[in-house]
Amino acid sequence: MEAGEEIEDGEPPTPTYKAHHPPPHLPPPMRSSGVSLVLSVADLVLRFVAIGGTAGSAIAMATTSETLPFAAPFVRFRAEYSDLPTLMFFVVASSVVCAYLVLSLPASVVHVVRPGARSSRAILAFLDTVMLALLTASASAAAAIVYLAHRGSARANWLGICQQFTSFCQRITASLVGSFAAAVVLVALVFLSALSLARRA
Repeated sequence: MEAGEEIEDGEPPTPTYKAHHPPPHLPPPMRSSGVSLVLSVADLVLRFVAIGGTAGSAIAMATTSETLPFAAPFVRFRAEYSDLPTLMFFVVASSVVCAYLVLSLPASVVHVVRPGARSSRAILAFLDTVMLALLTASASAAAAIVYLAHRGSARANWLGICQQFTSFCQRITASLVGSFAAAVVLVALVFLSALSLARRA
């Protein structure tokens, strides 16, 4: 009831109501798509880093060989990665993972262009996990051989060879560092894919 309104014939005045209009529709925030784009770009960059790590590890291991300057009659002391099946498995596994990462680049580029893609991202996350398991298994097996080359085993009466084959041991050790670094990058790739999928769930 407003001021100055008069009551006629003893009847109370009719109350007046004001209509409440809903707030204007606001556009959806762009933060979600921006975060997805950042995750997709990080995924692409990390794949290039992992390619460098796996390719460098495979090349370093496959080209490792050393021949001692002295030799006995009919005997030449030479160490090569192909002398040990475990190191050969390491080279093959690193090459496979490197080839997979190269082939996965187009899909990663698609995710940068279309951050909302789900199916291809889920497939890529699964394959990344498989490659991570393969790379970790090969690097761990090779690490055991490298440890024996450095330290030997007193119980098995195996002597270390790194005091004689210094260059050989340095190269295979460096290749393991690159492989484990690539494995860490693959872990990050799986995490980024899972995070992106969770945001789209």
